[in-house]
Amino acid sequence: MQKHFSLRLVLCAATIFPASVVMAATDAEVNALKQELEQLRQNYAAQQNALMVLEQRLKQVEGQPVTPNRRPIVAPVTPPSGTTTVAKQEGAGYGADLQDDGAPARSVENLYNEASGFFGNGSFSVETGLTYSHYDTRQLFLNGFLALDTIFLGNIGVDQINADTFTLDVTGRYNWRDRWQFDVNVPVVYRDSTFESAGAGGASNAITEETVTRDPDLGDVSFGVAYKFITETDTLPDAVASLRVKAPTGNEPYGIKLRPVPGNDNLTVPEELPSGNGVWSVSPGISLVKTVDPAVLFGNLSYTYNFEESFDDISAQQGVTIPGKVQLGNWFQYGLGIAFALNERMSLAMSYSQLISQKSKIKQDGQSWNTVPSSDANAAYYNIGMTFAVDQNLSIVPNLSVGLTPDSPDFTFSVKFPYYF
Repeated sequence: MQKHFSLRLVLCAATIFPASVVMAATDAEVNALKQELEQLRQNYAAQQNALMVLEQRLKQVEGQPVTPNRRPIVAPVTPPSGTTTVAKQEGAGYGADLQDDGAPARSVENLYNEASGFFGNGSFSVETGLTYSHYDTRQLFLNGFLALDTIFLGNIGVDQINADTFTLDVTGRYNWRDRWQFDVNVPVVYRDSTFESAGAGGASNAITEETVTRDPDLGDVSFGVAYKFITETDTLPDAVASLRVKAPTGNEPYGIKLRPVPGNDNLTVPEELPSGNGVWSVSPGISLVKTVDPAVLFGNLSYTYNFEESFDDISAQQGVTIPGKVQLGNWFQYGLGIAFALNERMSLAMSYSQLISQKSKIKQDGQSWNTVPSSDANAAYYNIGMTFAVDQNLSIVPNLSVGLTPDSPDFTFSVKFPYYF
């Protein structure tokens, strides 16, 4: 039936149209269809090739480790015209996933800066800092003897010193090619110390108190240079070597006279307070920083050598002048810590640091060296701090340090404002 219908349709077409017209229209349509089909085949082949390339790339990405792509930790700051910045590390960094664009978070850059002491963000930066430290010590003196091994006969005296120190310092840093750093630090120091004593050494057991203050004065200015000799890899940390020189620009503590306090023969106080240590010193050191997602591990070690210095007067006795030399005890200091980026702007760091100092020596002209009793020190600290990025150029860095040993201040609080140009 279908064959008969097709035959009738052909006969009708032949009756209405000439055979040449029917054949011509059919050939044109066939050629056009052939060309369209060929074009579709070419497009399909191109799409297949593109799909194969995309699938191959997808397999490569899926075959990579789960850890995020490691990025530079240096600040994504546009350098001044005519300067060139170098990334901290090609394919190394922490916290790259904190930002949608893959650039390192500002909090991570602050982590690296504070941990290593190497501020590679931009060519020049200025940091203003304010530090407050409090020191409270008490000493018990017994002047007498024990009767029957249980009863104390005599006087009991208590000495107490409360010392507060405020330091305002400005640090200028210049970073060159992300390898070298040069800086200068200028502090201004204000000190306030209260001395108390009671009991021993006088007829009265009343507590006597005397306060000595030091108006804001220039402290010891220091200069530093640092060099990053190892750039972080999967197995090696960032390593920065540093050298700092401190000049005795502050008021020295030698030759300051002690004066008695009326009403208490047991208490003498200095006429003034120093703002520096009076000698040149040099401190070589090394800092290590390693990214271990999602944390940053850091450590540092330094040694301070104090040069021998001569003074016109080293005596604390009223009306007496004795020239001589002073050799402050050298010390070494180390610290270990861990830090985390909380978000794109804030980070948190915790660390432990310790300073161990040797005993100091003093020598009068024409005599031999004498060791100063109780001049050595062992100061340990627990530190907790954070960084907050106000914008791309300015950050706020508060830090609280709690003393863990009698030689260290009870606590020290500081806040710094580094600004990158």
